[in-house]
Amino acid sequence: MRTTKLYGKQGLSRRSVLQTTLLGAASAALVPALSRGRALALAAPASAAKTFQFDEATISDLQSRMKSGELSAHTLATAYLARIDEIDKRGPRLNSVIELNPDALSIAEALDKERKDKGTRGPMHGIPVLIKDNIDTADGMQTSAGSLALVGSRPAQDSRVARKLRDAGAVILGKTNLSEWANIRSSHSTSGWSGRGGLTKNPYALNRNACGSSSGSGAATSASLCTVAIGSETDGSIVCPSSANGLVGIKPTLGLISRAGIIPIAHSQDTAGPMARTVRDAAILLGALAGSDPRDAATAEADSKMQKDYTQFLDPNGLRGVRIGVARKYFGFSDAVDELMNRVIAEMKSAGAVIVDPADLESHGKFDDTELLVLLYELKADLNAYLASRPGAQLHSLADVIAFNDGNKDKEMPYFGQDLFLKAQEKGPLTDKEYVAALAANHTLSREHGIDGVMDKFHLDAVVAPTGGPAWLTDLANGDHAVGGSSNAAAVAGYPNINVPAGFVFGLPVGISFFGRAWSEPALLKIAYGFEQLVKARKAPEFLAEVRI
Repeated sequence: MRTTKLYGKQGLSRRSVLQTTLLGAASAALVPALSRGRALALAAPASAAKTFQFDEATISDLQSRMKSGELSAHTLATAYLARIDEIDKRGPRLNSVIELNPDALSIAEALDKERKDKGTRGPMHGIPVLIKDNIDTADGMQTSAGSLALVGSRPAQDSRVARKLRDAGAVILGKTNLSEWANIRSSHSTSGWSGRGGLTKNPYALNRNACGSSSGSGAATSASLCTVAIGSETDGSIVCPSSANGLVGIKPTLGLISRAGIIPIAHSQDTAGPMARTVRDAAILLGALAGSDPRDAATAEADSKMQKDYTQFLDPNGLRGVRIGVARKYFGFSDAVDELMNRVIAEMKSAGAVIVDPADLESHGKFDDTELLVLLYELKADLNAYLASRPGAQLHSLADVIAFNDGNKDKEMPYFGQDLFLKAQEKGPLTDKEYVAALAANHTLSREHGIDGVMDKFHLDAVVAPTGGPAWLTDLANGDHAVGGSSNAAAVAGYPNINVPAGFVFGLPVGISFFGRAWSEPALLKIAYGFEQLVKARKAPEFLAEVRI
């Protein structure tokens, strides 16, 4: 699900393992940000967008208006669909929505009748949601992971995520574009591009990357094309696009949300999660998605570990008295980002947090190679199993997908190839000693000698680090130019990670990550909410053509 970047040695991205050209021009472009007062030349919007009545609207806002009768779910869905047409398909052309749900308005109308006759199902009743195009829906939409290889076949049943959304009363407006195959096809990819969907743009500056692989969910939510969205992550693919698009993103504990019916990369790290403009909205959506599922053995403990209402932990004074460790080894990739992080860490301290600095993971940088090895083994096994069970599919294995891409190079591989697919295809079964040893090393290094170890040592409630840098210039010729981040430890451990907007660098949003032990979502949400209310960094995008530095 979701490999945007597998952040590794010295906080660099997966490209540090898979692609040796990482620091180059992007890092050089970041250094001048030190002067906070430096004037930026902000280009005019690429195409002026009309004022939108639901811009930045929250779930609570919309529920209040629907409860009063001022607003209906049908009117709301209609307005968001018009917004998608105006912003995504015309005007700035974000290209974040890969497909619309033909049943969205009829679903909204039925929910309006249900509200009138029986009342609401809960806080998601009538709320418009977009979901990533690797999440199965048994309706009029495709589920393709952005690949032309899966166009024309439809899943036999909803994913558990889609079913939970429907049961909660959400209106699924459509599917979002993504980095094709959740960015696991090539080590030279451009995040946000897929053969089926094309390129998603960042709404803050259209020539900047939206990050991925949940690129469309990030761009669409930031641009108010939906109220909230669903992304998915293997390593970085929720938190990175959340950071780059000025959002709150929750990568939950592995097993809190079912993966059944989501096109996989690796079962040891894959998970879906909420993307929203506020911590409260993300918490509401998390509650709607969480729970055990017989189709996903990893969720066996979810019912006993989950909270029905995660908003109960949202305390505006949530920073007071908590112990937060600063993982300094994830810093240093950008002077500008370091300056921003140091400033907000000082603000957290002033708000009553106990800051332990440094509080580095003992295993920092030690599991990059084994993480990739595990992902390649599991990609082959898990994708083969998914494709074999998909009715009507012409392709039944990773080998079939590789052959399809070779036969459709002009459409599927015009910019980058499939070297990671080829490496995965060479791997053996999950009984291979190489895989078993690598997986065991990953868990030991990321848990006992990683997150659990540092939290035990310093008696921490959370660990903090920059999520990444400001969005890099999109470059289809050379691929991504990400320079740093901190998602890998939580991703490999299967532990929760929450990105919250921290501020702006060069006019582009940058996020901060709070991560911790398994099932610690309540504690992290308390801290994240306290931070959000303290810094109030979220600002709506203006669809600039570019940010001139």
